[in-house]
Amino acid sequence: MKFTLGDVARLAGGRLAGGSARTVASRICVDSRRAVPGDLFVALPGAFADGHDHVEAALRAGAAGALVARPVTTVAGGGLGPLVLVDDPLAALRRIAAWVRDVVDPVVAGITGSTGKTSTKDLLGAVAAVKFRTVAAERSHNNELGVPLTVLAMSQDTEVLVCELGARGPGQIRDLCDYVRPQIGVVTNVGVTHYGQFGSIDAIVAAKSELVVSLPEGGVAVLNADDDRVAGMAASAKADVVTYGLGPGAWLRADGIELDALGRPSFRLVRGYEQRPVRLRIAGYHQVSNALAAAAAGVALGLSLDEVQAGLESAAGSPWRMEVTQRGGLIVVNDAYNANPTSLAAALRTCAAMVPLGGRLLAVLGYMAELGEREVAEHERAGALAAAVVQRLVVVGERAGGIAAGARLAGLDEVVVVPAASVPNGAGASVEDTALGALGELREGDVVLVKASRVAGLERLAARLAAPAPVAGRAEPR
Repeated sequence: MKFTLGDVARLAGGRLAGGSARTVASRICVDSRRAVPGDLFVALPGAFADGHDHVEAALRAGAAGALVARPVTTVAGGGLGPLVLVDDPLAALRRIAAWVRDVVDPVVAGITGSTGKTSTKDLLGAVAAVKFRTVAAERSHNNELGVPLTVLAMSQDTEVLVCELGARGPGQIRDLCDYVRPQIGVVTNVGVTHYGQFGSIDAIVAAKSELVVSLPEGGVAVLNADDDRVAGMAASAKADVVTYGLGPGAWLRADGIELDALGRPSFRLVRGYEQRPVRLRIAGYHQVSNALAAAAAGVALGLSLDEVQAGLESAAGSPWRMEVTQRGGLIVVNDAYNANPTSLAAALRTCAAMVPLGGRLLAVLGYMAELGEREVAEHERAGALAAAVVQRLVVVGERAGGIAAGARLAGLDEVVVVPAASVPNGAGASVEDTALGALGELREGDVVLVKASRVAGLERLAARLAAPAPVAGRAEPR
């Protein structure tokens, strides 16, 4: 959506320093390396870099101006500017996003939960797009920066906005809802993700409930009937409530779930006496629950079951989330974007079902972050789950050592721990080199799961595994 630098200054409560108030910006940019002509570059402080150090680069790339907290002398523009000076660029970005949300006035669907937010967002984005001009969050843009960027990605004619709403503490979802103002709210589940920040399950329930409480009368809360904590949020809703799940009591449910050779589920979507067959393009048994959440929200948007079916079957997943690559007879599952106990259990269940007769399941698992006092116990439990289905386990990083301990205690002998830092080995071996060596020879019929929290950086290993390479042996299909 286009706005002038004068608009930006007025909405952000700032002042224009250099440049013209009539200059038009057509897009928000927070990374100077991706700046293109017409962008408004927002200079944000970060853990490793300060955006103010890159204002000149953005302006040289053609940015229409920059939103800054302090004057920045630049060559571009002939000295100072074009700049909009504000006290806090991130707070200013939120104010601009609130204005855009009001002007465009779409139907907003917000999604939260301990796991499944991004996949549900991807699925709902595809469902809504069957009938409406839709903008959905990119990847996992779900925090105080990602949400306003999602809002600001809308154009004047956007009809539906799908926002993913994350939280690392109490009140954060409420704050996001204050200006996003969702009419439809989806809660996927409650688990121990971010337990370290919240300190208790009850605190996590309260945080996720903030979305339900924010919904207006006439809105719709979409709640997971298979999760008692989520289902209990109905009591705090002013909005209408619909439920989804695998059990017979859900308003929208799934029957006859099957996985194909690449782990992609098919099922019957059931509402009352109506049924529609659905075949998903994304892998994972747990994606059925995410698909049901998206389907229920789609019905709340006014779509028919036929339209919902078409949207679900067209949906593609985000990178590094149960991303399946088949190289000859080898299957690599890149689920390295994030990890928590629930998603790890789901990934292991799916990958075990994908192994053909004569094949093996191998797993490279890393640290699960933000579990607080539950860290050791949850890693050990994950190791025991892996031992039940995995033939060879490679654990990356000392903090994930509990996975190895749990697996060995459960009786798995083929366990190797790879240090997270580079491993000296002659000229020096990378973590990826060492992990690949620990996996041993890969052969046709093998399924390799790579999963960890994002901080582990295992997506590089997954990419190398997925690259074309010869594999030995042969496994019979079953």
